[in-house]
Amino acid sequence: MIRGRKEFEQLEEQTLAPYAVKSDDAMAIKREVEEATTDGRTPFQHDRDRVKFCLSFDRLGGKTQVVLAGHGDHFKNRLLHTEYVANISRDVCRRLGLNEDLAEAIALAHDLGHTCFGHEGEKALNEIMQNRFDSKFEHNEQSLWVVRKLENLNLTQAVRDGLDKHRTDFDNPQSQNDLMPSLEAQVVNIADEIAYKFHDLGDGIRAGAFTEDELESLSIWKLAKGSLREGKKVVARNIKNQLIQLMIDDLVETTDANITANNINSPEDVYKHSDVLAKFSDKMKGVVSELGNFLMDKFYKYPQVSEYNKQGREVVTFLFNHYYDNPTDMPEDYQQRIDEEEKHVVVKDYVAGMTDRYAINQFNKYNQ
Repeated sequence: MIRGRKEFEQLEEQTLAPYAVKSDDAMAIKREVEEATTDGRTPFQHDRDRVKFCLSFDRLGGKTQVVLAGHGDHFKNRLLHTEYVANISRDVCRRLGLNEDLAEAIALAHDLGHTCFGHEGEKALNEIMQNRFDSKFEHNEQSLWVVRKLENLNLTQAVRDGLDKHRTDFDNPQSQNDLMPSLEAQVVNIADEIAYKFHDLGDGIRAGAFTEDELESLSIWKLAKGSLREGKKVVARNIKNQLIQLMIDDLVETTDANITANNINSPEDVYKHSDVLAKFSDKMKGVVSELGNFLMDKFYKYPQVSEYNKQGREVVTFLFNHYYDNPTDMPEDYQQRIDEEEKHVVVKDYVAGMTDRYAINQFNKYNQ
């Protein structure tokens, strides 16, 4: 038996929770430009594939997460981080009866607007936008701009809304409306936090920013180590795997309890609710915050990382100024946009889309 959109939608009705966003929801699947539907896949499955097959997604593999992309074979880059977020999101949504395809599409697209050189590249562009053009740069807003304008993916409203309302400790986008995001989008938000805290532990050790012995002081490390089943060899890898499982389990259990306590029975109940429903328990939030503070002090401020950050800011600032003064050095399609758009927006898009390696090569090219 061949299954298509009709069968998938029937399965959603049979298996998903009443508060999950379904593929037959007319508003959720609305696209900015109306297009013919196909029978093979649901709208959110189409969105997922459009994101994965676009050039901006390909470039994530060359963009820094924390340690300079390409510096070592096992340091996480922006693409690997994105895959972690997508996997965690699917796992959590599966357990809560939410729409995995919608969550995966949001997760895969959530960092498309991120600059080279991680958050330092973002800060450099934002400073330029604020100081010179009374504007700003925020990578979540740029992600929405990428899928709508630069890649013209014509994604569904539910995915666009998930990007519009993506929030972590490092993000401060301006949302287009005050409604709460879908539960699927809320799960992606916290899956993003789980992912980077998990893989940054490994990268921090690998970079020499801290040792495994130093992790022994962390409450979440103690919880993870203490919850390993008896007889299992206690090594850092096992503790790390247990740590991420504890965070995921807590997220699932707390979110489920919040849904029940607040009588959530539809996506509309989620949108109109006054607070986020997908979250950690207070206890887990405390130990995760402790982990975040540890990573900030030991890893994100580690001299080697700080030096990368400084270099990245210098490269991004130089390249923006160079292309703003010499727009003919940009590819022809960007030059053509200047006739109809503000030049600083076009230059911002070009520099933000660069991989670390390409940005460094361009910097060296114009500083010979």
